[in-house]
Amino acid sequence: MKIIIAGGSGFLGENLEKYFTEKGNHVYILTRNPQRKNEIYWDAQTLGEWKTSLESADVLVNLTGKSVDCRYHEKNKQEIYSSRINSTGILQKAVDECSEKPKIWLNASSATIYVHSEKHLNTEENGIVGDDFSMNICKSWENEFFAVKNEEIRKVALRTSIVLGNTGGAFPKLKMITKLGLGGKQGGGNQMVSWIHVDDFCRAVDCIIQNENLSGTVNITAPNPLSNQSMMRKLRNKIRIPFGLNAPVWQLEIASIFLNTETELLLKSRNVYPEKLIKNGFKFSYSTFDEAILNLLES
Repeated sequence: MKIIIAGGSGFLGENLEKYFTEKGNHVYILTRNPQRKNEIYWDAQTLGEWKTSLESADVLVNLTGKSVDCRYHEKNKQEIYSSRINSTGILQKAVDECSEKPKIWLNASSATIYVHSEKHLNTEENGIVGDDFSMNICKSWENEFFAVKNEEIRKVALRTSIVLGNTGGAFPKLKMITKLGLGGKQGGGNQMVSWIHVDDFCRAVDCIIQNENLSGTVNITAPNPLSNQSMMRKLRNKIRIPFGLNAPVWQLEIASIFLNTETELLLKSRNVYPEKLIKNGFKFSYSTFDEAILNLLES
């Protein structure tokens, strides 16, 4: 297959590129800073030479967007919003001008679209979508993506949870604070954590590409979310650190200022279930948190 990954130079893009290249596919990356033969310059805002790369593509994946791991002041809020909306909009323009359009377009979204929920398990069908800055970003993003219907293109919004891997994302940070003895619960510890091993993330994307029944919104998350308290305890046990200091909310608020981030990333309860993937026969290699971290700590 010919696969185009827009914004593919980050943690998820690198893993997808490796996964699909090893399977014999041709993967091209749209990036602001091209350095390799398969990387093509784009600014994620305007049409350019890059649009010809979309011709006859089998798969288009858009992962573009400013990281939400930052302070939510007005400038960052605007950049988080515009980086997602502009890139999706300009890709739609490029796709519209293709004589042979990509067969499937997968656009990043986030499991953060669902409300804080400790009890209610959010599926694609019954998930409760809320109303705050982060949730509204996701709604706007998906609205922009689904605004234009192209008959010949299957569109899928990836509502991805926390992706666990050794080369980026949350896991190296969680491992570090645990080793430092700071791996207790964060806040009340009852908030649910939805997660997926990076290998299963790549396999889930592959499953969606191969399965023509899958379209619309799809939850990309393992089937067993767990509480923050349980997650940190399991991590301490596997790393063999006997204790972990708890971090009350007030401490996290202060720390988040110095770490240039927001407490929402730790305190929001994301309780999400991958109903569509499971109904379509997807089998997780790492369906429990124990299996996932055992693999990551050994590799």
